[in-house]
Amino acid sequence: MDTRKNIKADDIKGLELLRCGDLIHLEGFIITGRDAAHKRIFESLNTNMPIPFGIKDRIIYYTGPCPTPPGHVIGSCGPTTSSRMDSYTPKLLDLELKGMIGKGPRSTQVIESMKKNKSIYFAATGGAGALIASCVKSCSLIAFEDLGPEAVYELYVKQLPLIVAIDSCGNSIYEINAKNSR
Repeated sequence: MDTRKNIKADDIKGLELLRCGDLIHLEGFIITGRDAAHKRIFESLNTNMPIPFGIKDRIIYYTGPCPTPPGHVIGSCGPTTSSRMDSYTPKLLDLELKGMIGKGPRSTQVIESMKKNKSIYFAATGGAGALIASCVKSCSLIAFEDLGPEAVYELYVKQLPLIVAIDSCGNSIYEINAKNSR
Protein backbone atom coordinates (compact mmCIF):
# COMPACT_ATOMS: atom_id res chain seq x y z
CA MET A 1 0.00 0.00 0.00
CA ASP A 2 1.34 3.42 -1.01
CA THR A 3 1.43 5.78 1.96
CA ARG A 4 2.71 8.82 0.09
CA LYS A 5 1.19 12.19 0.94
CA ASN A 6 -0.46 14.04 -1.94
CA ILE A 7 1.04 17.53 -2.09
CA LYS A 8 0.11 20.45 -4.34
CA ALA A 9 3.07 22.34 -5.81
CA ASP A 10 1.49 25.69 -4.95
CA ASP A 11 0.75 24.81 -1.29
CA ILE A 12 3.63 26.85 0.12
CA LYS A 13 2.66 26.39 3.80
CA GLY A 14 2.15 22.66 3.25
CA LEU A 15 5.61 22.35 1.69
CA GLU A 16 7.17 24.02 4.73
CA LEU A 17 5.51 21.41 7.00
CA LEU A 18 7.00 18.42 5.18
CA ARG A 19 9.81 16.63 7.00
CA CYS A 20 12.94 14.86 5.90
CA GLY A 21 12.10 11.35 4.74
CA ASP A 22 8.45 12.06 3.89
CA LEU A 23 7.31 10.28 0.75
CA ILE A 24 5.03 12.36 -1.45
CA HIS A 25 3.19 12.52 -4.73
CA LEU A 26 3.52 16.02 -6.17
CA GLU A 27 0.84 17.63 -8.33
CA GLY A 28 0.91 21.01 -10.03
CA PHE A 29 3.02 23.32 -12.12
CA ILE A 30 6.80 23.21 -11.77
CA ILE A 31 9.61 24.61 -13.92
CA THR A 32 12.74 22.92 -15.22
CA GLY A 33 16.28 24.25 -15.24
CA ARG A 34 19.76 22.81 -15.49
CA ASP A 35 23.26 24.29 -15.60
CA ALA A 36 22.90 26.37 -18.77
CA ALA A 37 19.54 27.82 -17.72
CA HIS A 38 20.92 28.76 -14.30
CA LYS A 39 23.87 30.49 -15.95
CA ARG A 40 21.48 32.43 -18.21
CA ILE A 41 19.30 33.43 -15.23
CA PHE A 42 22.36 34.79 -13.47
CA GLU A 43 23.49 36.69 -16.54
CA SER A 44 20.09 38.39 -16.48
CA LEU A 45 20.27 39.15 -12.77
CA ASN A 46 23.85 40.46 -13.01
CA THR A 47 22.89 42.88 -15.81
CA ASN A 48 19.65 44.00 -14.12
CA MET A 49 17.56 42.37 -16.83
CA PRO A 50 14.28 40.70 -15.86
CA ILE A 51 14.08 36.91 -15.74
CA PRO A 52 11.55 35.86 -18.40
CA PHE A 53 9.52 33.80 -15.91
CA GLY A 54 8.59 33.95 -12.24
CA ILE A 55 10.75 32.32 -9.55
CA LYS A 56 8.72 33.32 -6.47
CA ASP A 57 6.89 30.40 -4.83
CA ARG A 58 7.93 27.97 -7.59
CA ILE A 59 9.54 24.54 -7.57
CA ILE A 60 12.37 23.91 -10.03
CA TYR A 61 13.20 20.46 -11.33
CA TYR A 62 16.80 19.91 -12.36
CA THR A 63 16.24 18.03 -15.60
CA GLY A 64 16.84 18.32 -19.32
CA PRO A 65 14.14 16.34 -21.11
CA CYS A 66 15.02 13.98 -23.94
CA PRO A 67 13.28 14.53 -27.29
CA THR A 68 9.55 13.90 -27.12
CA PRO A 69 8.47 10.67 -28.81
CA PRO A 70 5.36 10.82 -31.01
CA GLY A 71 2.19 10.60 -28.95
CA HIS A 72 3.89 11.64 -25.68
CA VAL A 73 3.90 14.88 -23.69
CA ILE A 74 7.63 14.79 -22.98
CA GLY A 75 10.61 12.53 -23.42
CA SER A 76 12.40 10.80 -20.58
CA CYS A 77 13.21 13.41 -17.91
CA GLY A 78 15.25 12.05 -15.05
CA PRO A 79 16.89 14.24 -12.42
CA THR A 80 20.40 15.60 -12.78
CA THR A 81 22.94 16.06 -10.00
CA SER A 82 21.75 19.03 -7.96
CA SER A 83 25.12 20.10 -6.57
CA ARG A 84 25.98 21.54 -9.99
CA MET A 85 23.43 24.29 -9.26
CA ASP A 86 24.65 24.96 -5.70
CA SER A 87 26.56 28.16 -6.56
CA TYR A 88 23.33 29.67 -7.97
CA THR A 89 20.82 28.30 -5.47
CA PRO A 90 21.13 30.69 -2.49
CA LYS A 91 20.35 33.71 -4.71
CA LEU A 92 17.32 31.95 -6.19
CA LEU A 93 16.12 31.00 -2.71
CA ASP A 94 16.46 34.67 -1.70
CA LEU A 95 14.18 35.43 -4.67
CA GLU A 96 11.66 33.13 -2.92
CA LEU A 97 12.12 29.91 -4.88
CA LYS A 98 10.29 27.43 -2.62
CA GLY A 99 11.49 24.06 -3.76
CA MET A 100 13.94 22.07 -5.83
CA ILE A 101 13.86 18.56 -7.27
CA GLY A 102 17.01 16.68 -8.19
CA LYS A 103 19.35 14.00 -6.97
CA GLY A 104 22.23 13.95 -4.55
CA PRO A 105 23.27 16.00 -1.52
CA ARG A 106 23.48 19.80 -1.33
CA SER A 107 26.18 22.07 0.07
CA THR A 108 26.11 23.52 3.57
CA GLN A 109 25.60 26.96 2.01
CA VAL A 110 22.47 25.75 0.19
CA ILE A 111 21.09 24.06 3.31
CA GLU A 112 21.60 27.22 5.38
CA SER A 113 19.83 29.26 2.69
CA MET A 114 17.00 26.72 2.63
CA LYS A 115 16.53 27.13 6.38
CA LYS A 116 16.59 30.92 6.10
CA ASN A 117 14.03 30.90 3.26
CA LYS A 118 11.91 27.95 4.48
CA SER A 119 12.54 26.05 1.26
CA ILE A 120 12.55 22.33 0.54
CA TYR A 121 14.57 19.90 -1.56
CA PHE A 122 13.04 16.76 -3.02
CA ALA A 123 14.95 13.79 -4.40
CA ALA A 124 13.70 12.08 -7.51
CA THR A 125 14.90 8.60 -8.39
CA GLY A 126 17.84 8.61 -10.77
CA GLY A 127 17.37 6.24 -13.70
CA ALA A 128 13.59 6.60 -13.55
CA GLY A 129 13.24 9.21 -16.31
CA ALA A 130 10.59 7.25 -18.22
CA LEU A 131 8.48 6.80 -15.05
CA ILE A 132 8.82 10.50 -14.25
CA ALA A 133 7.83 11.40 -17.84
CA SER A 134 4.60 9.44 -17.37
CA CYS A 135 3.72 11.83 -14.51
CA VAL A 136 4.07 14.89 -16.77
CA LYS A 137 0.64 15.86 -18.11
CA SER A 138 1.67 19.04 -19.98
CA CYS A 139 4.92 20.67 -21.07
CA SER A 140 5.42 24.22 -22.36
CA LEU A 141 8.63 25.96 -23.32
CA ILE A 142 8.84 29.22 -21.33
CA ALA A 143 12.41 30.52 -21.76
CA PHE A 144 15.79 30.10 -23.46
CA GLU A 145 14.62 28.02 -26.45
CA ASP A 146 18.15 28.14 -27.90
CA LEU A 147 19.35 25.91 -25.03
CA GLY A 148 17.40 22.93 -26.42
CA PRO A 149 16.81 20.35 -23.68
CA GLU A 150 18.36 22.74 -21.15
CA ALA A 151 15.74 25.40 -21.92
CA VAL A 152 13.24 26.24 -19.19
CA TYR A 153 9.94 24.39 -19.44
CA GLU A 154 6.82 24.58 -17.34
CA LEU A 155 5.48 21.13 -16.54
CA TYR A 156 2.19 20.09 -15.03
CA VAL A 157 2.89 16.95 -13.02
CA LYS A 158 0.49 14.54 -11.36
CA GLN A 159 1.41 11.79 -8.89
CA LEU A 160 5.15 12.57 -9.23
CA PRO A 161 6.82 10.30 -6.63
CA LEU A 162 9.42 12.14 -4.54
CA ILE A 163 11.10 11.97 -1.16
CA VAL A 164 11.81 14.97 1.03
CA ALA A 165 15.59 14.87 0.98
CA ILE A 166 16.16 18.11 2.92
CA ASP A 167 13.34 19.82 4.77
CA SER A 168 12.86 23.51 5.54
CA CYS A 169 14.55 22.99 8.94
CA GLY A 170 17.73 21.71 7.24
CA ASN A 171 17.33 18.03 8.15
CA SER A 172 18.97 15.94 5.42
CA ILE A 173 18.47 12.28 4.54
CA TYR A 174 22.04 12.31 3.23
CA GLU A 175 23.43 13.29 6.64
CA ILE A 176 21.10 10.91 8.49
CA ASN A 177 22.07 8.01 6.20
CA ALA A 178 25.78 8.81 6.57
CA LYS A 179 25.48 8.76 10.38
CA ASN A 180 23.47 5.54 10.34
CA SER A 181 25.97 3.78 8.09
CA ARG A 182 28.90 4.48 10.44
